[in-house]
Amino acid sequence: MIVAEGRARPWVSGARKWQDRGFTIFMWACATVAMVPLVLITLYVATRGYHALSINFFTKEPAGPLDPTAGGILQSFIGSALIVGMATMFSVPLGVFAAVYLSEYGRGWFASAMRLIAEVLLSTPSIVAGAFIWSVVVVAMGSFSAVAGALSLTVLMWPVIARATEEVLRLVPQDLREGALALGLPRWKVILRVVVPTAGAGTITSIMLAVARGLGETAPILLTALGNDFINTNPLQPTDAVPLRIYDYARTSVEPLHVFAWGGALILLAAVLVLSIAARVLSTRQQKRIA
Repeated sequence: MIVAEGRARPWVSGARKWQDRGFTIFMWACATVAMVPLVLITLYVATRGYHALSINFFTKEPAGPLDPTAGGILQSFIGSALIVGMATMFSVPLGVFAAVYLSEYGRGWFASAMRLIAEVLLSTPSIVAGAFIWSVVVVAMGSFSAVAGALSLTVLMWPVIARATEEVLRLVPQDLREGALALGLPRWKVILRVVVPTAGAGTITSIMLAVARGLGETAPILLTALGNDFINTNPLQPTDAVPLRIYDYARTSVEPLHVFAWGGALILLAAVLVLSIAARVLSTRQQKRIA
């Protein structure tokens, strides 16, 4: 033991110090290598897509074939907001209630089955969710619609919210629950007024991660919402979305529209990055708060 400034400090051999430094350098190198593809993809999309960014790009519908660059993809932004907004409205209550049940009451075979379902849906290809909603909703309604698109995204989003929120709720100290129960509050009020608010930042983080996943999905929207060249706010009609517009423009033979596809990809990438970074910041603050 080495005594420094009145405190005992354990002695560490030089070999262990070098091992620690070497492992630290190795981990930083791995993190850097993992970041390289993200940086390269971001730079590549930005250099290809920034040419499309203009006032018309955000404020106009697609123009005619004579001058396609005079238009924009306003209907795609509105459609994505409509579809993802409804999906969020559907998936947040379902995911949060499932998380509360699993973390506070979940015992036995039913809770195990619910966790298994959530885990399976987390790893299920998105096109499977789209095909399921197509067969159940689109065929029954007789038309593609924004509602069907929102339901297909709900299948993908609620497991993200449920599993992430469950883990955050489990981080809430048991002392808070016991203290509130000791004051005479019923258990449901303890959960509603103590547990859920304490894990509020983590719950918002899980919602943001789910929204980020829903924003980038193409296959389920293609099978359920189909797309639209015009602005549509009727949830029962075919509706466009940014991923669909990128898909359509990327496979067209009209070269100027390829720039619009890159522009849409840039906006989508920026939105997902912002949501992911914000979710990470909130998650870090939540961990510090609970600790």
